[in-house]
Amino acid sequence: MIRPLWGNLFHTFGTGCPTDDFRGKLFHRCTLVRVTDPRAERSRAAALAAARELLAEQGWAAVTHVAVAGRSGVGRTTLYRHWPDSSALLRDAITLEISTFHRPPTGVLRDDLIRELDGIREMFSDPMTDRGLRAIFERAAVDPEFARLRDALFLQGSSVIRAILDAARARGELPSDLDEDLAVAQLGGPVLFRQLASDRPLTADQVTRLVDGFLAAYT
Repeated sequence: MIRPLWGNLFHTFGTGCPTDDFRGKLFHRCTLVRVTDPRAERSRAAALAAARELLAEQGWAAVTHVAVAGRSGVGRTTLYRHWPDSSALLRDAITLEISTFHRPPTGVLRDDLIRELDGIREMFSDPMTDRGLRAIFERAAVDPEFARLRDALFLQGSSVIRAILDAARARGELPSDLDEDLAVAQLGGPVLFRQLASDRPLTADQVTRLVDGFLAAYT
């Protein structure tokens, strides 16, 4: 289930970040879309790196073709060819960055949940990613493309947790009638709330206790 969703997300939004399946264990790797001309590939990488730096330093409004061209050395004509508007450029920069924080499952329920939630927690500790996700939520209210990206990212993120829960149910470690929607909210909700609503991120110890509390209720 995760492989097509993750792959489709990046094919839809212009960045190639496939999900590989190795003996049932999912792991993520992210690479730029391969192009024929190595110079074009270098230009694309330089532009996205510049966009991520600008986003981390100044926020999403700073990610413009003029600013990215000035920082990366990539011509504006080239930028417009790859990204017709700044929203597309910002979208690819954000999507590329956040793809790196998922953890490969181990097949041990407690460990997998802790590792995945820790990955989400660490994702928000990165200034670029934190600002990028906040930009997605902010712009989703007025930009349909960012609304689609927000929804796709939520589906992808929850699918990772769902896959862990599904595997645990198949092993008999969780109830067969587990309400997955509720379980995802119970696990991921506190991490997102503490970061986005209170700006007081959970600690690694709190993530562990969150998972242990969840498992105590369901196992």
